[in-house]
Amino acid sequence: MPKLVDHQERREAIAHALWRVVDRDGWTRATLRDVAREAGVSLGQLQHYFASRAAMLNFAMEFAAEQTSDRVARGLADLDRPPHPRDVLRVVLTEMLPLHPDARASSRMSAAYVLEALHDPALRRQAALGLREGRALVGRLVREAAAHGQISPDRDPDVETDLLLALTGFTPLLELGVIEPEAALAAVDQHLERLFAASS
Repeated sequence: MPKLVDHQERREAIAHALWRVVDRDGWTRATLRDVAREAGVSLGQLQHYFASRAAMLNFAMEFAAEQTSDRVARGLADLDRPPHPRDVLRVVLTEMLPLHPDARASSRMSAAYVLEALHDPALRRQAALGLREGRALVGRLVREAAAHGQISPDRDPDVETDLLLALTGFTPLLELGVIEPEAALAAVDQHLERLFAASS
């Protein structure tokens, strides 16, 4: 009996292959042929799922977002109940930084995605939507903490949301070895401690 192909599984395997190629060679050198070879499929099979590099990149980013959400969920499950919003924000922020192999792969894909999106209107809309959703999540956490008196009422929630997201700007410093992971984590922790000082 012929083996049934799980198409979602195949697409995910290709997405992982793209991550590995980008991690090793960079997005500019990642061809469909390279990714097909890395995934152990023919170029024709890969093109059955993705007609272009942009389509493949878009799926890989959607899959990366799912993987990041799963990692955040696992991190949140380890927190006290109910979790303090400071700890929730720490999990969310640190999973956006390239501090371990999975997060590093997602981070490099994200960088490739943003660069490609600058010149592709469809990808640009998709990338902006994802970033807005992420900002809205952080903003919700900040507003809930403020509503419960855990953040000082004189703090502007929008400004604080953007300052928290600015901490993800440590990514290139980490990737290029300018700072060590411990330094990035120390800065995240100190910023969160200052933000939540009113609740201490």
